[in-house]
Amino acid sequence: MSLLLTAVGLSLVGSMGGLLIASALLPLSSAFRNRIVPWLLSYAVGTLLGVALLALVPEALNQLAPARVFGALLTGILGLFIVEKFVLWRHCHTEDCDVHDASATLILIGGALHNLADGAIIAAAVLVSVPLGISTAIAVAAHQIPQEVGDFAILLNAGFSRQRALWLNAFSASSAVVGAIVVYAATETLPHTLPYLLALAAGSFLYVAMSDLIPGLHKGETIGTGAIRQILLIVAGVGTILAL
Repeated sequence: MSLLLTAVGLSLVGSMGGLLIASALLPLSSAFRNRIVPWLLSYAVGTLLGVALLALVPEALNQLAPARVFGALLTGILGLFIVEKFVLWRHCHTEDCDVHDASATLILIGGALHNLADGAIIAAAVLVSVPLGISTAIAVAAHQIPQEVGDFAILLNAGFSRQRALWLNAFSASSAVVGAIVVYAATETLPHTLPYLLALAAGSFLYVAMSDLIPGLHKGETIGTGAIRQILLIVAGVGTILAL
């Protein structure tokens, strides 16, 4: 029961932590938010890559043959690609996003699905070790911050008040608890599925970092102080994971 409570608690840290920080950025000017979001994206890239390659994959390899681990990892990458193509799960990480302009409802539905998966990933990590769960929750929260800033902007442009946008996003984020409970119950019944879940989680983190976040960092950036800042923040994200 204590592990379940830990998994639920860390799933809330991952989903709500990014939401709360993003809401704190709302009163700031749009120009400032547009300047700071790439910094947050860079740090998020480092945490996602660090958790996936330095924590989740090695842990899965301790329990499964390499071919099965990398097969599950590949399944995670392709699975997210398919979901983005057919379920419009793709998230925005800037305020000038054109993916979800047609419907604020898709933002909330997509956010709920995303947080459900994040809660499941965090729970799977907690079942291996609490430190791994903490690292995973930090990675989730880090990439949720710029994502939530973009989602907030779209909801506000759709006519929602700031308070209503916050509550709707919080309700969407709470689905992470459901994901955590489902994975905890599933692994209690089928414990051998845990390393596969870790490899799937690594695949999803790699996909988000490489497909959603890194391309955004290349926009408008050439060799200079901005690029150096991005590199340093990516390294800082990896360093955070190594330090835990």
